[in-house]
Amino acid sequence: MKMRFRDKVLLVNVIKTGFLSKYIGLMFKSKQTDNLLFEFDKQGKTAIHSFFVFFKFLAVWLDEKNNVLELKIVKPFTLFVKPMIRADKLVEIPLNYRNKRIINLLVGKKKDLNIHEHKFRESKR
Repeated sequence: MKMRFRDKVLLVNVIKTGFLSKYIGLMFKSKQTDNLLFEFDKQGKTAIHSFFVFFKFLAVWLDEKNNVLELKIVKPFTLFVKPMIRADKLVEIPLNYRNKRIINLLVGKKKDLNIHEHKFRESKR
C-alpha cells in the first residue's frame, strides 16, 4: 500500500484484516509478524489497545487517500490508545528490523525504539 507522509510516498506491505482478525490484530503474535491494515466502516476516532501484544508497534492513522494523519508508538499491554483526529484506516507496524526504514522515516531514528537485526549464532556441536 502507498502511504503519504509530508512530501514522501512510502510503500508499506500490509495484510488487510478480515472480520475475525480485525478483533485479534497483533495479539499473541511475534514481533516479526506482518503489518496490519484496518479499514473502518466510517470515519472516527477508533480506539485500540495492546493487551496480549508483547512488543511495541507503530499505530498509523490514515485518511481515505492514505495520507498519514497521526502516529503513536504503542507499548505492550496498553489499556487505551485513541487518535486525536478522525481517521478512515489504521496500520499497525511492529517495531522490527524489517520495518526499520519505514519507522525511521515516520518517527525518526530514536534509540529507545530498540530496533535491531537479530543475528542467530550457529550452535556449536
